[in-house]
Amino acid sequence: MSRRHVPAVLGLVAGALVALPAPDAHAAKVQVRCSVPDLVAAINAANTSPGPDTLRLARKCTYKLTVPDLVNPGNGLPVITSEITIDGRGATIRRDGRGNSVPKFRILFVGPTGNLTLTHTTISGGFATDCPAFPDPPGPACGGGISNSGTMRVTRSKFTGNTAQSDVFAQGGGIDNPGTGSVSETEVTGNRVIYSGSDIGGAAAGAGIANDGPLTVTRSRLTGNTATVTKDTQSFAFGSGVISFAETTVEDTIISKNRSFAPGGFARAAVANGIPAPGRLTMTGGAIRDNRSDAPHGFAQGGGIANNALMTVRKVKISGNRAVAEGGTARGGGVRVGPFGTLDLTDSHITGNTADAPNGTAQGGGLDNPEGGTLTAKRNKVLRNVVTATGGTAQGGGLYHAGGTTGLGTTTLEGNTITHNRASDGGGIFKASGILTLVGEVIRDNRPNNCSPAGAVPGCTG
Repeated sequence: MSRRHVPAVLGLVAGALVALPAPDAHAAKVQVRCSVPDLVAAINAANTSPGPDTLRLARKCTYKLTVPDLVNPGNGLPVITSEITIDGRGATIRRDGRGNSVPKFRILFVGPTGNLTLTHTTISGGFATDCPAFPDPPGPACGGGISNSGTMRVTRSKFTGNTAQSDVFAQGGGIDNPGTGSVSETEVTGNRVIYSGSDIGGAAAGAGIANDGPLTVTRSRLTGNTATVTKDTQSFAFGSGVISFAETTVEDTIISKNRSFAPGGFARAAVANGIPAPGRLTMTGGAIRDNRSDAPHGFAQGGGIANNALMTVRKVKISGNRAVAEGGTARGGGVRVGPFGTLDLTDSHITGNTADAPNGTAQGGGLDNPEGGTLTAKRNKVLRNVVTATGGTAQGGGLYHAGGTTGLGTTTLEGNTITHNRASDGGGIFKASGILTLVGEVIRDNRPNNCSPAGAVPGCTG
């Protein structure tokens, strides 16, 4: 979806012999009192004005929404349909959800013709039960805080305590972006996506941010968000920090302490690259740390990253993440590559991650490429990752590799350091099948061995 631009207005200067460009259409600036009716009226007026508008909210005011928009009751405020800047000046726009009398609605929706710049504003307590991109019920729920189908720029703001919940599919607890968006210097924290249905194979995706994009996230923090699904429905909880279904760029951003929880289902990573698509997820700088994917009696697939499309990761610290599946299968404490995934991983640190499956199967404490994907890793540090499975199978402390059903999965390692990792077998690397190539690796001091089975990894001994 392309960005909208306000056309230049041309005019003539009286008495002049040449035509000169006139000034841009007047950008109206409106002071909005600390009053919800005033805020609603200001948005409605801006939507109908001919040029861009700036709404300056009352400094540090809390606008408490208790009823939805009369025209579009899935939203708390009128749909943004024109070019509007909301300068919050430290204000909060909050759905006042105390008690059962307040209906559930998201805070903001940017329509296809809308162009919203949101700055210095906290968006809180939104609760999406519908999805503007898929309006026919019963359907998914998208964007508890904001859903953008137009153009959106968010800077120096905060999204906290927002929820998207559905019996079909839920995505974007804090932010849902099927349009063109950017998020910078913004905190996305304590948001939720919930699949509450009973059918097999439901999903909750992108507790912090869900992107059908394109989207750019820079210098932001995605922390403490949760994705959960109904127990024993074999459903998917993934992307507790961010889920990418389209072109996504994340730069110098901290993604930490997020959780995907799928008892008897599939829990996938704080950073998830959704379905195979032409768009690429690119991450540069920042950190993915202390996140958890938890699937008791199910499948935990990637604690930090789960990639099943095109992805590039460069200069990122991936540490302290956990994939946990008691009585199930836990793969890729730090990074997991799916069967359709292609991951280029360079100049990064993959340290102190864990795959843990008591009475189950755990594989790939740091890196996991088990089902036919393609992993190319250059100049990374793979250190102190752990695979544990008391009463079960634990393999590949640093890396677990298998070729998948086709046997054609490939991992190419070049100039990496793989040290001080541990598992029951293959403390450094465990190769089950497929194609694994080493070029100039440092593989040492892993427990109980560097590579397993013996002779399976040419160039690795001990």
